[in-house]
Amino acid sequence: MLMLELRRPADGTMLSHIWRSVQADWEWPAPAMAVSGTDGLQLWFSLAEPVPVVEAVTLLAGLRQWHVPGWGAHRVRQWPEQPVLGELAPVPRCEAASGHWAAFVAADLMPLFEESPWLDIEPGEEGQAQLLAGLRSIRPAQWRAVMAQLQPVLVPPSVQAPLPQGVAKAGETNDPRRFLLRVMNDEAVPMALRIEAAKALLLHPAQDAR
Repeated sequence: MLMLELRRPADGTMLSHIWRSVQADWEWPAPAMAVSGTDGLQLWFSLAEPVPVVEAVTLLAGLRQWHVPGWGAHRVRQWPEQPVLGELAPVPRCEAASGHWAAFVAADLMPLFEESPWLDIEPGEEGQAQLLAGLRSIRPAQWRAVMAQLQPVLVPPSVQAPLPQGVAKAGETNDPRRFLLRVMNDEAVPMALRIEAAKALLLHPAQDAR
């Protein structure tokens, strides 16, 4: 199981965009959507088979890099992370301090929870089961296909959030080496990706000018 959370404030529009993108661009089944019970909105990805932690961390970091670049830990959270700290909190559950509930919710209702990402009452077991019944797990072949695209650190341009016409990303470059250098030196990028960028640079040193 993988989880990606946007919080403080919860951004239902961006979360919905990522939800659509993984289906359209990666041909993955729809992830489950949930409210955290505190201050975030979540995507839950079910895996048909276990995967190495480093692969899970790299994939989620790739989603973060291309959809919410520059968002720190106070705005976005993932599980697993590196290092792995504790277990993923179950859903549904009640937050003891507030009495609010974390729960799975329908995708079309997600924008309604941006200001209050929780339920005030306990969700019904039948309703939660119905929300999850139609979801499918990511098959090993689907996982491997995306991991191949992410190696060493690149994500297909089609996965990126759309930009207004005529607007380019700051520092955008078509030079792979310059891109890898930027990733390696960017402290906002997760360490796992910075290490992979450094490895790629070592494998492909710069050629002397001719």
